[in-house]
Amino acid sequence: MNMQQMMQQAQKMQRQLAEAQDQLGDVEVSGSAGGGMVTVTGTADGEINAITIDGAALGLDADDTEMLQDTVLAAVNEMLARAQEVTNQRISAITGGMGMPGMPGMF
Repeated sequence: MNMQQMMQQAQKMQRQLAEAQDQLGDVEVSGSAGGGMVTVTGTADGEINAITIDGAALGLDADDTEMLQDTVLAAVNEMLARAQEVTNQRISAITGGMGMPGMPGMF
């Protein structure tokens, strides 16, 4: 394989990686704990969309349960945003701010 073919193959792989990464936002995943007392739903790209808590098990009414769910969801998403900032800073320090080809929005 000559250099031009290798470059074409690398570019093809970069396009495929970018497409795969874009599609992760469309894949819904969920997990639960406590025998289903807490369920978290999000996307495969790491965005948390919902946290459901069985408020009755905690002795909470519907309003308190909703407020607790919203508060936990906000805290988790804030943590994820801060984690992404740290990741971006560390990767940028290594790559000299060049980013990673084929990984838009990642670094």
